Order: sequence, then structure tokens, then C-alpha cells
Amino acid sequence: MKKTNIFVIAGIIFVACSYFFVQLMVPIPIGNKTIEVEIPAGTTFRQALEIFSREGLLRDKNILLILGKIRGIDRRIRAGYYSVNGSVSPLDIFKMLREGRITEFVITVLEGDTLLEIGDKLSKKDIVSHDDFWHLASDEEFLYLYDIDAPSIEGYLFPDTYKFPKGIDPEDAIGMMINKMREKFTPELSERSSEIGLSEREVLSLASIIEKESVTDEERFLISAVFHNRLKKGIPLQADPTAIYGIKSSKEKITASDLRKKTKYNTYVIKGLPPGPIASPGIKSIEAALYPADVPYLYFVSNNDGTHQFSVTAAEHMVAVKAYREKKLKEEQETQEEAEDNEKS
Repeated sequence: MKKTNIFVIAGIIFVACSYFFVQLMVPIPIGNKTIEVEIPAGTTFRQALEIFSREGLLRDKNILLILGKIRGIDRRIRAGYYSVNGSVSPLDIFKMLREGRITEFVITVLEGDTLLEIGDKLSKKDIVSHDDFWHLASDEEFLYLYDIDAPSIEGYLFPDTYKFPKGIDPEDAIGMMINKMREKFTPELSERSSEIGLSEREVLSLASIIEKESVTDEERFLISAVFHNRLKKGIPLQADPTAIYGIKSSKEKITASDLRKKTKYNTYVIKGLPPGPIASPGIKSIEAALYPADVPYLYFVSNNDGTHQFSVTAAEHMVAVKAYREKKLKEEQETQEEAEDNEKS
């Protein structure tokens, strides 16, 4: 081969490599702005490249199309919003599409969260508006779709951390949380529910009360036993958190007048379980509701330190209540005296 031909071939290879390098590695000049690209569901890799090209984010989409075929990603692309900002090269965009790096919002539902708190978290991330959330929460068709035999979806949104793609349909977002609960409510737990004569709604209702009353995992099964024993004897559950459900935030102080309010959830004025859950129970509370401890307790009162004093008789309970009130009064006095001393100093 003549030297001239070698130089020509080498030159062509150099030009080709330079072209590929520029097309793949040199950042797109978009400045400091952020460009958001929406990829609809069912979009192929080729179609996604065309969308990015129309947004001025690719110099030669055919280069990435070839690269996609080599890497085996020339089929479907994850739908969602892709955010492009700063110094981004076409190769960066290729990696973004390959890895499906769409814009997602992280929402954490805590054990004991109510619809009030969950709806607020979702609306702050613009996943669903307050109005739409509360409409879906008790919409009969939506409840039927997910086989929920309860007044609302309260208690059916499992506590967990979720990643919701931007633009997700509100019904799908809420459905993800309901499906997570059903995933955790295993066939084994469902079978146990049937054994003790409780429906899914009743288990979740009891579990939600246990969730609100418990602080330590060890006591969940004891608190569950108290409620199971009361249900068997036809004694009102008298669970404080039920008295304020739907009335005010569970974070507010529960007063004596709250306990007397006549609502369908207040277990001080109704017998048995409320018509539905009062919060989202975690798996430990669900298990506690299904497997209560084998103890005869009918009462419990706070020790004001996260634990409780359990009693069998009303007389024992009154002694425990008196001890609790005295301890609480003493601690309040000590706190006040400490505050006064700090003011003097």
C-alpha cells in the first residue's frame, strides 16, 4: 500500500474519531438554565433521541442511536421527566436514558401518620392536590377498585419511603402505597386474621390504635392483649387517640372533653372497634394485632417515660393512674422550678 493511501486512511480515521469525540464528549452549550424533557410512556430509544434533538440537546442523534444498538438499549425507555442542566454532554444524556434517571420525589410515610399528614406530604411535592387527595380518599369507586371495605383509605397506605416519578397519576401514586400494604399483609397474616375472626379492616383498625398507643415494640403485644380482652368482654376500648380522630391533629393534647365527644370513632362512647383505621400502622403493629400476648390485662396507663403500667382489675388500674398523675405533677413542678432558676440566673 502506498504511503499516500496510508496517510489518507489515517486522516479519515482521525477525522471520524474527532467527529465522534465532539458529538459524544463536548458539552451542549445550554448555559446555566435547566431543560426538562418529558418522555411519554411507550417511547422507544429512537423516539427519545428525536425528542432530545428537538430540544437542541443533541448534535447528531444518529451517533447515539448507533451507540444504543451496540449497548442493547434501542428499545423502550423509562417514561418520565429528564432534567438536563449545566455542562452536559450527549454521552451524559445517553447514560441518563440508559439508567432511566428521571425526576423523582421521595416521600416517607411514618408509622402512625394519618391521611392529614400523608396528604400534606404529597401535596407539598405536587404529586396530588389537597382537593384531589381528599376526593380519592373516600371515593367509593376508588375504594371498590382496591377492594377496601372501609370509610376511606385511612390505614391502607403503608408506612414506607416511596419514590414517585414526576407527573405520576395521583391514583397510581396512592395505589402504590395501598399495594405495599397488601404486599406486607401476607397470605399467612390473612389466614391468621380469619382464625381469630377479624376482617382486614378490623385488623388494620386495631393495629392503627396499637400504633398510636405504643412507643416500644415490646409493649405492642401487651397493648394488643388489653384490647382483645376488652373486645371479648364487651368493654369499650377507651383508646384516647380514637377520641380526637377527625376532630383535631393527633399531635395535639387530648383533653377530658375530647373523651366525651360523641363521634363514630370515639371508643369511649362506642363499643367495639371504630368503623375504620385511625392511622397507618406499621407491620409490627399489624402483627401485634394478630398475635396478642397471652395475658389477662384489661387496663394500662402511661408511666410518662414511653412505657406503661398494665393492670387486671379496675382497682389496680386506679392505683397506677394515681401514681402516674403524681409523677407527672412532680415532673411539671420540677420543670417550672428549673425554668424559674434559669430566669434568675
